[in-house]
Amino acid sequence: MNFIDSKELLELCHKNNCSISEVMIQREMQLFKCSREEIMERMAHAYDIMKRAAERALRENLVSMDGLGGGESKRLFLNAGKHSVCGEMMSKAMSYAVGVLEVNCAMGLIVAAPTAGSSGVIPGVFLAMQEHFELTDEQMVKALFNAGAIGYLMTCNTSLLGAESGYQMEVGIASAMAAAAVCEMMGASPEVSLDAAATAITNMLGLGCNPVAGVEETPCQKRNVMGVSNALISAEMTLCGLKQMIPFDETLDTIYRLSRIMPEELG
Repeated sequence: MNFIDSKELLELCHKNNCSISEVMIQREMQLFKCSREEIMERMAHAYDIMKRAAERALRENLVSMDGLGGGESKRLFLNAGKHSVCGEMMSKAMSYAVGVLEVNCAMGLIVAAPTAGSSGVIPGVFLAMQEHFELTDEQMVKALFNAGAIGYLMTCNTSLLGAESGYQMEVGIASAMAAAAVCEMMGASPEVSLDAAATAITNMLGLGCNPVAGVEETPCQKRNVMGVSNALISAEMTLCGLKQMIPFDETLDTIYRLSRIMPEELG
């Protein structure tokens, strides 16, 4: 059960009357010759690492290896109540995303999802969604397979390297993965998930990679926050019926072609 574009993925969903996450679970079982329980356990371990990274940033006084930052996650989290401009859920998502990047910059354990430089987007979105909608860990782990399927399509058709193709790839792809997963969490169809992913990518087109002082910390951390908000906005619009006019596969082709003509200084 394999696929290399969204058309093939949707055909598998319809043929087997299942979700994107279920197709990805079955693919992983066949690829690695493992049982469903083993595959789910591996993904649960990944989600546990994501949670512990976000929690560590709130619990400890982390300082990045280069000394450029630290403590940003706590400040955002403390503002997640009545003083938040963005609302409690969005503020928490921002805080968790920033926290994971703090752990990464302090050389702690994170999950590259899909890269270390964009590792805060999916945990930020997932943890905030889980708290707000009281979702179970099992639901979140399954949603990670949806995100994984979107990421897999990206690797088949584009590049994940921000240094080569800009933040439009790293943070843009993470944001698309999260947007698609949120739609499945909310009970939407595979088509809706792919539309949300396409919207998220479209919103990030052309974003270059411009690290300050030669290290991937600033503005990476804040770009992860933008990826979080973009994922939630894209999912919300799509769930409300705002149709994405550009199909997912065409969106991938666009972002790939744009990365090929992007000036080297911005890659």
